[in-house]
Amino acid sequence: MNPELMKALEQVQKMQDEVSKVQESLGTVIASAEAGGGMVKVIANGKQEIISIKLEKEVIDPNEQEMLEDLIVAAANRAISKAKELAEEKVSSVTNTFMPNIPGLPFMK
Repeated sequence: MNPELMKALEQVQKMQDEVSKVQESLGTVIASAEAGGGMVKVIANGKQEIISIKLEKEVIDPNEQEMLEDLIVAAANRAISKAKELAEEKVSSVTNTFMPNIPGLPFMK
């Protein structure tokens, strides 16, 4: 087999291994977001899972249930969006490290 192709395959395998490690660690990546001036706080992890929701007592009003629900949704969506960005950055840092080093793939540089 072509030595350059073998080297490229080895680099691809190393990159896949590193991406797998990063994906496994995404549970420890934390992103938080707020809504309603900080009345609703949501924390998500890099796997885009909600891990915590905190509500200030002042925002809990039975007559304002719909507003509270909207604030929770807004904060949750922001937290998940931030978590997704952080996860993409971590994965990109790995793939960008390897791509210039894979011989025979000039279009990926």
